Amino acid sequence: MDYQNILTTCTYCGCGCNFFLEVLDGELTGTIPCKTSPVNEGKLCIKGWNVHEFVQSDKRLKRPMIRKNGNLEEVSWDEALDYTAARLKTVKAEKGSDAVGFFASAKVTCEENYLMQKFARAAVGTNSVDHCARL
Repeated sequence: MDYQNILTTCTYCGCGCNFFLEVLDGELTGTIPCKTSPVNEGKLCIKGWNVHEFVQSDKRLKRPMIRKNGNLEEVSWDEALDYTAARLKTVKAEKGSDAVGFFASAKVTCEENYLMQKFARAAVGTNSVDHCARL
């Protein structure tokens, strides 16, 4: 039996709470708040307490998918990125920059959200940026 506590940062919002993931034989089994974290001081919201559950969900996508002939098919990351870049270029060329919008996530860091909106504005040329900041 192999048991580990792995320190990490919560993915549910931009607060940056720290906790330990309990790992038993390679499977996540629980969450323990980090008492020395200056952000959450050993406390967690209900989402933080249960964050380990979504990682192992059967409903979670684990590989990129592209619709081909009406069906979703698993593809490589390279193919998914090439497809996305080509579609962004096509839409921008045909309908203009403001036909493309970006929706940020509360499950990534503030820095990652900043990079996403910077990419939207500087690379694509759109101000159509939104965010789902729900705590």
